[in-house]
Amino acid sequence: MIFESTKVEKVDEENYHVFGNLTMKGVTKPVNLNVEFGGVTKDPWGGERAGFVITGKINRTDWGINFNAVLETGNLMLAEEVKINSEIQLVKQAALVAA
Repeated sequence: MIFESTKVEKVDEENYHVFGNLTMKGVTKPVNLNVEFGGVTKDPWGGERAGFVITGKINRTDWGINFNAVLETGNLMLAEEVKINSEIQLVKQAALVAA
């Protein structure tokens, strides 16, 4: 899977929409993800960290992911709608100084 952002829209101080292209199994489709900015803080080692929660939904069949199996109950093993949930932290790197 590869996600490449194409545009970011600010909704308010903590929320954003990130638009981009998601590629899976050689198929690329546009997606819109919701991003919640959790803030910036110092870690115990003096580094700066920023936290984000990313959510969204896609239909797996749009990317040609059609595998499925029927369970004993008659239900399908996989839903077509896939929820995307991710929590990430980014750490600011110190600037390199030429010697």
